[in-house]
Amino acid sequence: MSKDLLLEIGLEEMPARFVTASMEQLSEKVQKWLNEHKIEFGEIRSFSTPRRLSVVITDVALAQQDIQEEAKGPARKIALDENGNWTKAAIGFSRGQGMSVDDIYFKEVNGVEYAHVEKFIKGQSTESLLPELKNIITSLTFPKNMRWANEELKYIRPIKWLVAMFGSEVIPFSIAGVETSNWTYGHRFLGSRVEIPSPADYVVTLLSQYVIADAAERKSAIVSQLQKVEEEHHWVIPVDEELLEEVNNLVEYPTALFGRFEEEFLELPEEVLITSMKEHQRYFPVKDQNGALLPYFVTVRNGDHQHLETVARGNEKVLRARLADADFFYKEDQKLEIAKALDKFKTIVYHEEIGTLAEKVARVRSLTAKVTSELNFSEEEQKLADRAAEISKFDLVTNMVYEFPELQGFMGEKYALQKGEDARVAKAINEHYMPRNAEDHTAESNPGAALAIADKLDTIASTFAIGLIPSGSQDPYALRRQASGIVQTLIHKNWDIKLEKLIALSVEFIAEANFAKLSLEELEQELIAFFKLRLKHLLHDKGIRYDIIDAVLSGTVGAVASLVRKAETLQLKKDEAGFKESIEALSRVVNISSKADSIVEIDPGLFENEVEQKLYDRYLEVDKTISSNLSEEEYFNLLVSLKDEINAYFDKTMVMVEDVGLRNNRLSMLAKLAQRIKAFADVTEIIVK
Repeated sequence: MSKDLLLEIGLEEMPARFVTASMEQLSEKVQKWLNEHKIEFGEIRSFSTPRRLSVVITDVALAQQDIQEEAKGPARKIALDENGNWTKAAIGFSRGQGMSVDDIYFKEVNGVEYAHVEKFIKGQSTESLLPELKNIITSLTFPKNMRWANEELKYIRPIKWLVAMFGSEVIPFSIAGVETSNWTYGHRFLGSRVEIPSPADYVVTLLSQYVIADAAERKSAIVSQLQKVEEEHHWVIPVDEELLEEVNNLVEYPTALFGRFEEEFLELPEEVLITSMKEHQRYFPVKDQNGALLPYFVTVRNGDHQHLETVARGNEKVLRARLADADFFYKEDQKLEIAKALDKFKTIVYHEEIGTLAEKVARVRSLTAKVTSELNFSEEEQKLADRAAEISKFDLVTNMVYEFPELQGFMGEKYALQKGEDARVAKAINEHYMPRNAEDHTAESNPGAALAIADKLDTIASTFAIGLIPSGSQDPYALRRQASGIVQTLIHKNWDIKLEKLIALSVEFIAEANFAKLSLEELEQELIAFFKLRLKHLLHDKGIRYDIIDAVLSGTVGAVASLVRKAETLQLKKDEAGFKESIEALSRVVNISSKADSIVEIDPGLFENEVEQKLYDRYLEVDKTISSNLSEEEYFNLLVSLKDEINAYFDKTMVMVEDVGLRNNRLSMLAKLAQRIKAFADVTEIIVK
């Protein structure tokens, strides 16, 4: 026998960006609770709207599963004394299991007899346990909380109603003065308070009150309506997934409608129009079949089809005011000269402990110059990167970016072109913010990519220098995202500059600025560890096995793109025949070489057998070959080719002999070979079976 279970938390409207994660958290916690209490259940479905988080679980068992289990206690010689009487250990064991010594029996385990008892635990009724669901509701965590009235509970928004049902019965408990019931609330304006007959009727009951409870169904309805508008007007409506998710979590009963704005506003840059519509009004832009922006927008109301024309006019009025402001800002910005914009940087505080924006830009410009020099940019590209670095932030003092911060970089490129800057410089200004998010691509041009790396690295290093290092989920300056952007750019450009070199260059300029709270050595180490963690996440996302990740990250990072290829090579080779034997041979070299106190010049005259000479010759050959431009796979194959010589060496040669000269000679040769091996990866970290 079983019943369905319903749990609904009714709230004031939640911020859209928190709804989906909160719904998933509730579902996961309820599922975990059922599993921990050994209550069998069928399917679990989660629901959410701006005003509710809920789960429906089908076929929930009426009671916990009965448990029949065997508990193991002390060995016979500990459970019984020399006279055959029960010891305190035996008595304590049986009591701890809720049994008596009369229930003890002995059972042999690995040749030793141990005391055992068999106990039966009757499962409790599910109904008696369900009030504990109160603890799940109060344990939910949110990025932002609030308190209301005189309540002590901190929650995402005030709780307005609670539904908790097991079958047709209400599960009794209360939170913040709100008692559970089988009554829910429909759409704020179109619906009303309504009774839910049973959990199975939850979705259809809400639908009768103009609420689509299933977030996926609601999103599908929005997409279908957008497609219908497209077909009717022969438009193209670009659907931004992030905007779609947000709109979906703003409505309970979606209805799409469209409006228009004056064509004169199309003279504004497309990014300005789209940002005004998307970021501030949650509107979808409209384009023609050729991708040109049209003077229309599509929005989704939280309601039915009544009075759509009135709603459209209201939205048009709001957007018209927003675009009029944007038009004014855009025209005012035309009057600003780049030189005057840069002068303003001297009075703008970037961070009170780091300095002004002018000082930040100066450091980035110097670091960009160093990076372009290290990468052997042409003189022309170095000049382009330098100019881009010098004026990269000038759009931050424009009216447009002040009003629409999302447009930084985009407007910098537009305004730089208008002021007669080289198109490549203008492009680099935009690109230096890339990638802006996980879905964005990296900078394409060399000047833009170099500037992107320098700017992000200075931000990370200067923030670390004053002790603001991300910990746990706390990362207010989005330093993890910026570090990932640097890594992605280095991979995309396949630049061979070492990460440690980049960090050292950045720290040099931090040292000159003299605001660091950490020692420069400590700052470098913190930055290297931080970037290694970003690389670890990146490699994990690529499906690289954890031990291989540890192997390639065990030493210096070096060139990021090369490190990634090393990991991919090992991941590819790990299932090939002979991989185990090769790794074991290379690991043996690395392990034994660690016993070398110092490395001396190798003296072939001290070799006592031909296998020593042969391994030495092969080492010289490998050392010379590696110095050439090998791919990571070729490098690994070259190391693997040493397997037979390594195995023969250890079969015929005792390394740790008493003769100090011989021992040091042999350890030094192995140490030099180990250096070449560890330059690829610390193979001792790789697990082979």
